[in-house]
Amino acid sequence: MITYAYGRVSAKDQNLQRQLSAFTEFGIEKSYIFSDKKSGKDFERKEYKRLLKKLKSGDLLVIKSIDRLGRNYEQIISEWAFITNTIGADILVLDMPLLDTRTKAETLVGKFISDIVLQVLSFVAENERENIKQRQAEGIRAAIGKGIKFGRPTTDYSDEFLTVACDYIEKRITSETAMHSLGLKKNNFYYHIYRIKELYY
Repeated sequence: MITYAYGRVSAKDQNLQRQLSAFTEFGIEKSYIFSDKKSGKDFERKEYKRLLKKLKSGDLLVIKSIDRLGRNYEQIISEWAFITNTIGADILVLDMPLLDTRTKAETLVGKFISDIVLQVLSFVAENERENIKQRQAEGIRAAIGKGIKFGRPTTDYSDEFLTVACDYIEKRITSETAMHSLGLKKNNFYYHIYRIKELYY
């Protein structure tokens, strides 16, 4: 059995060190740690694909948190099932010990509990995405009701866009990191930040 680890950040100038340190403290050799600096919108990532080719039945995959695996929870559930059922490897999420598929006392309790927790997390995430869309629609309707006219067409922000914008607003990342991740120039970036603050904050 080999223990692997996977880390990810969304932008090239974001720091992976916190995740890498957690893997080292867990006792994972550097040669078995894979990482990408790419958006979590899908699993088309070079190092992640390399990792999947190496994973074998009985191996363990360690990640720091579930959102480091990806942002799309429907895809995460599918990928989780592929790793644990098709490949036959186990998964451990360091920030949430209940997400640990390793069997306990030669039973399937570990996998059963992990599947339940993952389903609950997925439901919560899906529900939050719907709430974001609803708050966006309600905010726009309220603004129009007050006579506010938007100078540009209404924008339907993606979950990924909102996540990066909120990370900037709540000072978890810099404006440079956010602009790079979103592919926006300064004026356009601050226009959307202003709109998102008006709608959600």
